[in-house]
Amino acid sequence: MRSIKGTVVSLKSEKTAKVKVVRLWQHPLYLKSVKRTKSYACHYDNIDLEVGDEVIIEATRPISKTKKFRIVSKSGGSK
Repeated sequence: MRSIKGTVVSLKSEKTAKVKVVRLWQHPLYLKSVKRTKSYACHYDNIDLEVGDEVIIEATRPISKTKKFRIVSKSGGSK
């Protein structure tokens, strides 16, 4: 399974957390590091989360129209 590390941004929906994932890549021509962010709607259950927590998410079967990832575990404290 594909797993990604990200930060919890929002917990407004029930059993759904919005997780922001930051990735760095190098531009092929200018060789400058470029930062890209993307947010995923992730399913969680029986995990105590707060905004700012570092989490590990994993790809799973589609749970709803927007949820295709689930939170596996917390990987550190909040900021």
